[in-house]
Amino acid sequence: MTSFWWQDACCPVDTAAMAQAQARQQQLTKPAGSLGQLETLAIRLAGLQGCERPSLDQVAIGIFAGDHGVVAEGVSAYPQAVTGQMLGNFVAGGAAISVLARQLDASLEVLDLGTVDAQLTLPGVRHLRLGAGTRNFLRGPAMDEAQLHGALQAGRDCALRARCGDAGRSGARRNCARLFIGGEMGIGNTTAAAAVASVLLACAPGDLSGPGTGLDADGVRHKAVVIEQALALHGLRADEPLRALACVGGFEIAALVGAYVACAQAGIAVLVDGFICSVAALLAVRLNPDCAAWLLYAHSGAEPGHARVLAALQAEPLLQLGLRLGEGSGAALAVPLLRLACALHGQMATFAEAAVADRPA
Repeated sequence: MTSFWWQDACCPVDTAAMAQAQARQQQLTKPAGSLGQLETLAIRLAGLQGCERPSLDQVAIGIFAGDHGVVAEGVSAYPQAVTGQMLGNFVAGGAAISVLARQLDASLEVLDLGTVDAQLTLPGVRHLRLGAGTRNFLRGPAMDEAQLHGALQAGRDCALRARCGDAGRSGARRNCARLFIGGEMGIGNTTAAAAVASVLLACAPGDLSGPGTGLDADGVRHKAVVIEQALALHGLRADEPLRALACVGGFEIAALVGAYVACAQAGIAVLVDGFICSVAALLAVRLNPDCAAWLLYAHSGAEPGHARVLAALQAEPLLQLGLRLGEGSGAALAVPLLRLACALHGQMATFAEAAVADRPA
C-alpha cells in the first residue's frame, strides 16, 4: 500500500510540560479554575510548545487563494475576478487580514494556487498556477491527482517555511513561528466547502449551505441543489476524504489541509479560522487523526454549516462574533486572547511569591 507524507506521524504532545503548567496554575494568586478556558488554553499550549510557560510572540499567517469552476453554475454573488483583485489587496495591505497581521506583528504570506487569470503576476504573491481555477465539479472532478497533490504540498511548504522562520511579506527571515493561521480566498469556496462537509458528515447539502458572499434565500437553495447533483454524480462516501477533496473541493482547501497536517508533524500549533478552514481541519483529521491535538479553533461563524463541522471536530471555539469574512481574520482576532492567556499564566505571581495566603490544603 502506498504511503503519503500526510500519513506520517505527528509530533507528540509534551504531557510533562502540561503537568508542570497545571501545577503552576494551582499556585497562582487566584481561585483554582477562576480563569476558565484561559487556564485550559495555557496548559494546552504548554504541551504543544514543550515548556511550562508558553508564549505566542511569533505568529505566521498563510493565505491560500484559488478559483472554482462551479461558479459557472451561479452559486456566488460575486464574479471570479474578485479573487485575483483581493490578492492585490492582501499584499497592498488593504484587506482585513493585512490590517490584523500588522497589528499582531505577524508574518503574512499570500499564495495564488490558481486563479482564472492564469497570467496574473503580483509582487509579493507566490503564484503556483496549478490551473486556471478548479474544474466545474458538476461536470467532473474539480482536481486531477497532480493538482490535488500539488495543492497539499503547497500548504505543507508554507507550514515548513513558517517553522524555519522565512515566511513573510518582505521575504525577510523571522524567528520560528509558534502559531500558524491559515486563511483562504476564492469566489465559490463556500460551495466547495459545503460539498466536502456534506460528504464527510453524511448531511444533506441544504443543512450546510449558506449565503457565502451574500446570496439570498433563492440563491442558497440553488447552491444546495447544485451540490446535491454533484454528489450524486461522483458517488462520494464519508470514508473517502481524499477523493471527496479531489472531486468537489478546491485548491485552497487542499492547501489548508496540507498546512494543518504539516504543522502537526512539525510541532506548530494551529489556530483554525471559519467554516472553510474548519472543513479543511475536518479533512486533515480524517487523513491523520493525530493532528487533531495541534488544532485550536478561533470562532463559531455565521455560515450555517460551521456549527455542525465544529461539533464533528469536538471543537471549543474561542469567540462568537457572527463572522463570515474568511481570510483567516477570525483566527487573527483570537490571537490577543491566546497571548493574554499565556501572559496570565507566565507572569502572575504565585501565592508564595506574593506572600498571599493560599486556601487550606
